Amino acid sequence: MSPMNRSVDMSADTWILTAQCPSRLGTVDVVTRFLKESRCYITEQQSFDDRHAERFFIRTEFFPQDPGFDAEAFQAAFAARAEEFEMDFELTAPDARMPVVIMVSKADHCLNDLLYRYRTGQLPIDIRAVVSNHPDLEALASWHGLAYYHFPITADTKAEQEARVWEVIEESGAELVILARYMQVLSSEMCEKLAGRAINIHHSLLPGFKGAKPYHQAYEKGVKLVGATAHYINDDLDEGPIISQGVEAVSHADYPEDLVAKGRDIECLTLARAVAYHVERRVFLHKRRTVVFSR
Repeated sequence: MSPMNRSVDMSADTWILTAQCPSRLGTVDVVTRFLKESRCYITEQQSFDDRHAERFFIRTEFFPQDPGFDAEAFQAAFAARAEEFEMDFELTAPDARMPVVIMVSKADHCLNDLLYRYRTGQLPIDIRAVVSNHPDLEALASWHGLAYYHFPITADTKAEQEARVWEVIEESGAELVILARYMQVLSSEMCEKLAGRAINIHHSLLPGFKGAKPYHQAYEKGVKLVGATAHYINDDLDEGPIISQGVEAVSHADYPEDLVAKGRDIECLTLARAVAYHVERRVFLHKRRTVVFSR
């Protein structure tokens, strides 16, 4: 057995250290040197320097080689080093499960996919509630033992309905809101409250088709690609910072119902990927752009 194998327990759970700061000489070194001095073994590291924004981003997975790792002492010591670089950082524990609220309307494919990944442990999330403007999916949420809130909405009750939704988000302690085909446009106020912590999914068809039955419109135009985009919400409809996109080729042999089915599959996969990237601290949001360190 090599010396490295004797000293490194590769089965240990890993911590995650993420950081960003202005571009400066020594940004990688301040992270890696500190981890070495703290006897922490790096298992994965990704970094990116945005020369246009003059901003540096880094994500590191590591595990301590000494027992009794003190997270508070680690953060306090690293903060002293990071201050020189104006570095904002976050330390995430191995067993962290992000509390989330899922919002839906009538379509069940994205919700069902997220619930399966949640139930099987593929997504490190803690679903605190499911919120909908329709009662249709209550049975699905109840089967998973989840609280389901049905808040109908009309043009006249939008402000009141969103206040009730926000109350659920606040009381549940949710750090992320997932719009799993929630077919309502959020108000500017709600978008501001959820900035950077609400992910939406929508189809991506070129050319663009809006309104009812977009896949049927796409069929009439003979599209050759269908896709989906997952992004953070903002006050510009479906134009928030993009986290993940998926695409699949289609042909003349695909009828409207085929396009719909393929679109649903891509939406599920793309949304799940975006959620995973977010909860695994792989996404850095800077102004209107994202830096995403994929697996």
